[in-house]
Amino acid sequence: MNKIENTLALIKDEFSIFSDPRDKYVYLVDLAKDTKGLNEDERIEENRIHGCTSQAWVIKKLSGQSYTFTTDSDAMIVKGLLSLIERSFNGHTKEEILNINGSLFLESIGLGSAISSQRTNGFSNAIHKIQNELLD
Repeated sequence: MNKIENTLALIKDEFSIFSDPRDKYVYLVDLAKDTKGLNEDERIEENRIHGCTSQAWVIKKLSGQSYTFTTDSDAMIVKGLLSLIERSFNGHTKEEILNINGSLFLESIGLGSAISSQRTNGFSNAIHKIQNELLD
C-alpha cells in the first residue's frame, strides 16, 4: 500500500463512524470551513474544474519531486470533498498521484453511495484534471 492509499484508509475510518449520510455531509462542511481556499485572483478559468455543478478550482505547485494542491469551491460540500484531494495528494510525486483511480476515490473512502451522482462526477473530474495536468 502506498502513502496515498494509507491516507485514503485513514479518511475511510473517519467517515465510517457516521451511519447517517447527513452526518457525512456535516463533516464535509466542517472540513470545508477548515480549508484556506483560493484568493479571488486565483479563481480563474485556467484553474477551474469543469463538469462540477458548482464553481470549483484547483492549483498545483511543484516543489522538488512532490506536488501541493490548493482547491476551492463556492459550495461547502464540494469544498469539503476537494479538501480530501488536498489531504491525499499533497506532498506526493507525480507517479503516486497518477496511480490513483479517480473514479474509485470516493468509493475507497466510503463515500461512494453517500454523495450524489452529480457531485461524484464533478469530483472525478477534479481528479482527472489534476492527473491530466501532471501529464503535461
